[in-house]
Amino acid sequence: MNSDAPQVLITGAGPVGLTLAIDLGRRGVRCTLIEKNPTTAPYPKMDRSNARTMEFYRRIGIVDRVRALGYPPEISMNVYCCTRLSDPPIAVLEYPSVEERRRQIKESLDGSWLLEPYQLVSQNKLEPLLKEVAEGTPNVTVRYGCEFVSLEQDAESVTVQARTIDGHDVTYRTQYLVGCDGGSSPVRKALGVKLDGHGRIRNLVQVIFKSDELYQRIKTGHGRHYNFVDADGSTIIAQGCRTEFTLHSSRPPDTDFRPIVASLIGFPCRFEILQVIPWRHNLLVADHYRQGRVLLAGDAIHLVIPAGGLGMNTGVGDAFDLSWKLAGTLHGWGGPALLEAYEGERRPIGVRNVEAAGWAAAGVPIWRKLVRPEIYESTPESAKLRADVAASFAVNHRRMHGMVGVEAGYSYAGSPLIADEPGNVAEWETSKYVPKAVPGARIPHMWLADGSALQDRLGQNFTLLDLEGDCDTAAIEAAFRKIGAPFEVLRLDEKRVREVYGKSVFLLRPDLHIVWRGDGPPENPQELAAIATGWRPRAVKQPRVNLAAA
Repeated sequence: MNSDAPQVLITGAGPVGLTLAIDLGRRGVRCTLIEKNPTTAPYPKMDRSNARTMEFYRRIGIVDRVRALGYPPEISMNVYCCTRLSDPPIAVLEYPSVEERRRQIKESLDGSWLLEPYQLVSQNKLEPLLKEVAEGTPNVTVRYGCEFVSLEQDAESVTVQARTIDGHDVTYRTQYLVGCDGGSSPVRKALGVKLDGHGRIRNLVQVIFKSDELYQRIKTGHGRHYNFVDADGSTIIAQGCRTEFTLHSSRPPDTDFRPIVASLIGFPCRFEILQVIPWRHNLLVADHYRQGRVLLAGDAIHLVIPAGGLGMNTGVGDAFDLSWKLAGTLHGWGGPALLEAYEGERRPIGVRNVEAAGWAAAGVPIWRKLVRPEIYESTPESAKLRADVAASFAVNHRRMHGMVGVEAGYSYAGSPLIADEPGNVAEWETSKYVPKAVPGARIPHMWLADGSALQDRLGQNFTLLDLEGDCDTAAIEAAFRKIGAPFEVLRLDEKRVREVYGKSVFLLRPDLHIVWRGDGPPENPQELAAIATGWRPRAVKQPRVNLAAA
């Protein structure tokens, strides 16, 4: 294969494809990213990067740049139930601002908070930043206006036919192809991979409008989501810039939405409708994440109802799991089981997150079915009705805004790349994050004695973390050196961290998930290094996780 040819070709320059390209480039992998559209998306889509995604962005050095594009840190994250934006709220779900969450994180000494707070930043602001970073990353080529057409693969490579926006045919020969090309993924369809679950659940429209004055004039209160008690089940989302808004409505796309928006605002206000986009609720997961040398990530393999913001964020998790595995395989230190484990590790996460999104969305009709037209009136009966709706909203709508366990508590325990430990299974709660320093889990964020964050002391490769500072690491270093895998030792003397974690020595993967833990050097370092790098996976068979049984 030509030495200038991409080792990895990525289709789809959304947040997942761009993030994958950036991390591959940082790991020394030549990759080309093609996107059928001529430039980044002009309109908002996703609006929330969760705390785990922001940790990932911290790892690649762009977290502050991402935050600069979204909600300022002091702005409220509250969620409202209301009649009109000119009226007092019926109910308020209070959530800390980024600034308030940072204080909580700073004061926490037990790993119960992630290192980074969440961030509201709309996709049309995030994508240009990721594009700029990708284009400035060594080993990465980004090509917009180039559409995937077809693929053929053999034992050594994948040949992709593409077409530029001006009609020229382009052929790419690459070692691996990754489809990050969205819910209608042409790459997935070319492979014949099926989606399992529930599709076409509900038809909606997203009405994108702009107003330079609306946010500051809202009388209901300043926050991010406004859920209305109208017959259409309307919701208005204030995007991170607070001048762009999205209305989600069940009305047909050919509706004249200008009077609808004006009625929901409730006071004279200048605004401009930019776009009306039909979309559907889906709860779907791909049967397979890989076929030979072709892999899939993001919306191409999991389609969720946006309740809880698990779509793009799950895809970013896919990208960071896949990037180091592809790098290890291409650089020669990764064994055959390394890339094979991608589906086994990430598909259960996709299934769980799709189920969680469905559970969160199911809370909305519970409180909405209480709504009656008299809720707008000024009578004792309407006051009682508003109180009943508020009580139900506080419980049932809260589902979608507190799925911290799904976001950060997931585990790869049971993966062939994770050392076995008796009683350790991949279990995590939906709405509660419980930090666990066990094999398969993300190592919890901890502050060190000098005030620095442990995550910031960990490199981008495999790390042997020694919290006593005197562990004999010669054998494990030799084992990784023999395989050729990048490996570091971090020696610290951190009594409090040891007490929280329950052990003193940890082998960490590049994605900061724990491979193994102990209170001294591993008994069989050669076997442990082989497990972690995919050369000698544990003899386990992970159960197949199906959406209906999740």
